[in-house]
Amino acid sequence: MPAEIAPPALTAIPNVGPAIARKLLRLDIRGVEDLRSCDPDELFERLCAMDGRRHDPCLLDTFTAAVAYADGGPARPWWEFSRERKAAAERG
Repeated sequence: MPAEIAPPALTAIPNVGPAIARKLLRLDIRGVEDLRSCDPDELFERLCAMDGRRHDPCLLDTFTAAVAYADGGPARPWWEFSRERKAAAERG
């Protein structure tokens, strides 16, 4: 899929641009309905395994934001989930 093309069903999800949409497609996510009730950690770990490398944790936060939206939450920027993830890690 060319870099500039991504399915509108994915890019309509807040925080999902063409690059994230291509990653979701590789995980067999085609639209918001496919994200409902997904485990963002599992999506992230699967993609890391597929690529044989650890992705930036901000990608996990983006997946978390997309799943939260798909599950009926308000559109929130992915970096809010970064703050929450870091705060949870500090609490242990």
